[in-house]
Amino acid sequence: MSEFNDAKWYVVHTYSGYENKVATDLEKMVENRKMQDLILDIKIPTETVTEIKDDKKREVERKIFPGYVLIKMIVTDDSWYVVRNTRGVTGFVGPASKPVPLTDQEVAALGVEKHSVEVGYQVGDNVKIIDGPLEGFMGVVEEIDIPKNNVRVMISMFGRETPAQLELDQIALVN
Repeated sequence: MSEFNDAKWYVVHTYSGYENKVATDLEKMVENRKMQDLILDIKIPTETVTEIKDDKKREVERKIFPGYVLIKMIVTDDSWYVVRNTRGVTGFVGPASKPVPLTDQEVAALGVEKHSVEVGYQVGDNVKIIDGPLEGFMGVVEEIDIPKNNVRVMISMFGRETPAQLELDQIALVN
């Protein structure tokens, strides 16, 4: 299953307004040519916006980057060719149309991939801080915020309870 680790997200430039057509055409080609192991995912980043028109509120899905489509793929001559020759695609984003993958930070910022985080502790559990400047301190979990990768732990420091804001993987459950 190491193929999936080699796949990266790339950005393709399209004619404005052709994003959905490019995505559906590309999905069809991937299926017809049985390239699911090379082109794994196609996304058009959108956000839901509330528009107020004529005193009526309505939810509208709007493209965050009009004219761009994100593709998770392993770049080979074949996969590049298929994407590059999809109608409506003007090219990959990168120098001399050489595909440049998005960094993990960019992928996270775009919210393209949702990473589910599972923690082995819950509010009220006794934990030990295993990383960072407070390593070795013991505390009690006060609050867990998985989307922000934060956990608030009450630790006893100099005889008083002090809240510490930590990352989810900086603490471990004490048995």
